[in-house]
Amino acid sequence: MPFPSRSPVRRAALALGLTAVLTSSTLAAPTAAQADRVPPRLGPAAPGEFKALQDTSGGLGLPERALIQAGAAARQKPGIGVRWRSEGPDNIGGRVTGIAVDPRRADTVYVAAASGGMWKSTDRGRTLTAIWPESYPQAIGAVATSSDGAIYVGTGESNPGGGSITYEGDGIYKSTDGGRTWKNIGLRRSATISLIAVDPANPKRIYVAATGSLFRPGGERGVYVSSNGGRSWTRSLDVPNATTGASGLAIDPANPKRLFATLWDRRREPDLRRYGGVGSGLYRSLDGGASWTRLDNVTAPTPGDDIALRSDPRLGRIGVGIAPSRPDRVYVLTSTYGQFGNHKGFYVSDDGGDSFATAALPPGNVPYWWTGYVWIDPADPERVLIPSASLFESTNGGKSWTSNEGMHVDHHAIAWDPKVPGRVYEGNDGGVYRSDANGRSGTWQMAVNHPFTQFYTLTVSAQDATRIAGGTQDNGSLRTWGGPRWNEFQGGDGEANVIDPADQNIVYSCYQFGFCSRSTDGGDTLVPFRGLAEEDRYNWLSPVVLQPGATGTVYFGSNRLYRSTNGLDYTPVSPDLTGGPGRDEVYPFGTLTTIAPSATDPRSILVGSDDGRVSATTDGGQSWRLLLKDQPWVTRVAVDPRNARRAFATLSGYRAQGTGGHVLLTTDGGANWRDVTGTLPEAPVNDIVIGPAGILFVATDVGVYAGAPSGRFWLRLGHLPLAPVNDIEFNAVSGRLFAATFGRGIYSTQITPAMQARLQRGR
Repeated sequence: MPFPSRSPVRRAALALGLTAVLTSSTLAAPTAAQADRVPPRLGPAAPGEFKALQDTSGGLGLPERALIQAGAAARQKPGIGVRWRSEGPDNIGGRVTGIAVDPRRADTVYVAAASGGMWKSTDRGRTLTAIWPESYPQAIGAVATSSDGAIYVGTGESNPGGGSITYEGDGIYKSTDGGRTWKNIGLRRSATISLIAVDPANPKRIYVAATGSLFRPGGERGVYVSSNGGRSWTRSLDVPNATTGASGLAIDPANPKRLFATLWDRRREPDLRRYGGVGSGLYRSLDGGASWTRLDNVTAPTPGDDIALRSDPRLGRIGVGIAPSRPDRVYVLTSTYGQFGNHKGFYVSDDGGDSFATAALPPGNVPYWWTGYVWIDPADPERVLIPSASLFESTNGGKSWTSNEGMHVDHHAIAWDPKVPGRVYEGNDGGVYRSDANGRSGTWQMAVNHPFTQFYTLTVSAQDATRIAGGTQDNGSLRTWGGPRWNEFQGGDGEANVIDPADQNIVYSCYQFGFCSRSTDGGDTLVPFRGLAEEDRYNWLSPVVLQPGATGTVYFGSNRLYRSTNGLDYTPVSPDLTGGPGRDEVYPFGTLTTIAPSATDPRSILVGSDDGRVSATTDGGQSWRLLLKDQPWVTRVAVDPRNARRAFATLSGYRAQGTGGHVLLTTDGGANWRDVTGTLPEAPVNDIVIGPAGILFVATDVGVYAGAPSGRFWLRLGHLPLAPVNDIEFNAVSGRLFAATFGRGIYSTQITPAMQARLQRGR
């Protein structure tokens, strides 16, 4: 959805990455001796954020290996045989990245969820049933059907997001029995797939737009073709460099040998998003993909577009579409990297791509690299749909545009049903919709169940374990009370959510970039935080934490630490605790990501940051020590509730290049750290909870693991869908552990005394 606005000063600070200067405290660097105590496996490392790792072997990279290993483990006996219970929701929604209509079965449609697997509806998209094994990677980028009834699914979502997160997969899957069984048929190193297109004249001929990893170069990128239904693959269109992949495909239905493809040069680093480059471009093949020609044949540029289709460092994602009822009509939308409305040019060809002239530039209220397609009504070459936050529509070939209303925002997929005139399906960040009036504005009907909501965070009442809240991608902050069991009580991208353990009617909730509020009536009325500096930097998921045992004391993190004694008015108690702003002019970097005040010593606080630092104060913020630096993104710090000098830090290298997930332990207040990652899989670690009797629970991108109080020996805790677990919380009143997944909702499981005893013994 559109990003929120602050005052002009604070908006400028966010855009430019300005740093607030506070000189009342001294931040000491670690000594050489302390630096030497950091385990060699941890550093030196590029500063990192969340989820993927560099492929240095020439084969499978760590993300793919972790997915495959975790999937194999999930199909075997669990490490600890617990049963997870779904807590929902299924009535909210989640991001849909692909839709395909079954060519043979009436009223049947297949829906791809961004990180929630594959779903099938046999009642015109009204209800959805899971058809994807939970042990397979849940991140899906594309789905297509062929006239012989086969279904092709590309794992790994290519949309890069802003502050939100997308995940990788392990290649292409195929089903020939309506989704009952699946087989991986290759391209395991493609990481993400944008589109799959089937030759309308030959169902065995399949084209795949392999986009590659957003975070590391190399792998299988470009346009691949199979002429035998996926038994073997050949790269049809190569890429000009290691950071470019294919993002778009269009086949001429009247002449399937004529194809268009788009390449997209992109790379995301911890402190920089580059969503354009010299590798981006539009290509055409006239011989079924045997050869390709790059097109730079714009005769009339869009006003203000000084790039058109030529190679340029600023050229970003390109959308292309062929009008099925008039195949010589080709539409192209170009973009550059920016925060809002970054469509650059809109072009139309009436000679099959021999030349392009401008039409009117469509509006854009989210960046085009987030949505990225051009769709044309199969019966009307003049009717064009452009996805953005809104769905924009032209009925005159792009001469003018209106907004198509009646759906959730952020649009990613559309499919017309050729068997039923006027029926069209649409997918967005809120789920899947259907119109039987050819998608006319206001005629969309939403599916009644969407069991693939993406959670960033969760919180559970200490008094009533049925009272759950959490922050979700583009579906706001949700709660289980005050209406239907799951209902939205704050909009935007829901981020940090906290229920006060002493009074469950006191609720804290945030949306992106640190816009946080407090409620004293369970979320019905929200009052924004006060006193936060406009010039500070605020993480997409800014941390909010309550002081254990001290009702009313709340900590909040920007690039500094703030404290409040009433939950509303905040005062800084630290200098900048990061290494400073990053290189990105749009999204803040150099921000706090996690805060851990001690339960036994209120003056002792640990914080972690996105640039791999852990800092501490033992005097309530008057002075600070830097304990760790040059590590991957610090996802969580947790202080032992019985010992302020004993703490854990979890790390994730998703946007770094050389490290996976790690768990670190200090027993002397941070002077020394040791790696207790032990038997955990090679995957990012997102959270750690110190549970009853000191046993440990960790959330990773490939499941939840439990370990002895000392760490190092870990057992997989039951079986969850293979979606990232971002947040976990142990609820003492019920004895249950809750897990928030990014794509399959929230789950919980009972932690029994027998399990606790087993984990304490370390086996």
